[in-house]
Amino acid sequence: MKKFLTSSLLLFSLFGAKAFAEEPSAEALLHQMSDASQQLNYELSYILIKKNSIEPLLYRHATFETQQFAHLVYLSGPVREVIRRGSEVSYIEPGVDPFTIESGKMVAPLMPLLNGNITQLSEFYDYVRVGRAREAGAATQVFRIVPKDGLRYSYVLWVDEASKLPLRADLLDRDGEILEQFRVISYSVNDRIAEMLSSLEKVQLPAVLSLPKGNIEETYWQVGWVPAGFKPKDLNRYRMFSTENIVESQMFTDGLFSFSVYVSERDNHSLKGDLIRQGRRTVHSVVSGDRQISVVGDIPPATAQRVAQSVKLNPVKPTLTPAPEANSTP
Repeated sequence: MKKFLTSSLLLFSLFGAKAFAEEPSAEALLHQMSDASQQLNYELSYILIKKNSIEPLLYRHATFETQQFAHLVYLSGPVREVIRRGSEVSYIEPGVDPFTIESGKMVAPLMPLLNGNITQLSEFYDYVRVGRAREAGAATQVFRIVPKDGLRYSYVLWVDEASKLPLRADLLDRDGEILEQFRVISYSVNDRIAEMLSSLEKVQLPAVLSLPKGNIEETYWQVGWVPAGFKPKDLNRYRMFSTENIVESQMFTDGLFSFSVYVSERDNHSLKGDLIRQGRRTVHSVVSGDRQISVVGDIPPATAQRVAQSVKLNPVKPTLTPAPEANSTP
């Protein structure tokens, strides 16, 4: 009897080890989520919960003749829509003439990681499986996307076990406080959504704008430090409409979060060491000599402070050439 029991336990442990070994990794499952979100025809009805607001949204996605279509609708307040047709994205908002730009990414409150590069992000984030739960009436796998350096925010993600679509995402700060929450209320995977969105191909939308690239190649300041993985985009220079000050800016992104650094002339309105965080957005400004340095973006306050402190100003500044006007402040 003892021999039989020992053999049974050994056999059970071998089968258990094999089943555990064959279970897909967290990264593999997130790849499935990324593929599903780009290949399936589906509809997500969800809410974005912030500290002082709740925004209801409807997102539809479809692949039609190898081309991706997507439509995001804000369900409360003035009519606002974002439409994607292949590599063209159109924005319709009140008070602004509709416009279209060439981009594979919609700048809008979408469920996180819908189009994320899971392999690229794995260099800077750990993917940790937490367990199973239930969201929007469906069984889900729960994951954490945690920065390896502790210098940025993290996500907890709920992914539908059947469709592999994301059904909930919590944005957390370094203390585990929830800054934002995306929660799907209902969803559908249906090929009729492809028929519906294919009609967007015939809708007359604004012509594609030709966006200029960064209008300067060299400047008198450099950012000395950013967290690993944040890549710089084009440098820009423009004149503020309200103050006539010339501002230079550069954006940095790691594919999941982004921030911008602004350098401008110091004036009576300059902020001195101010640090503001509203939800995911941090604004930190310091004055160095006759310049104001501001860091604005989706990074923790301590990281924004470190970026601002690393900015080096050259002793001799070049003459600033005339720049296009802007009617907003950093």
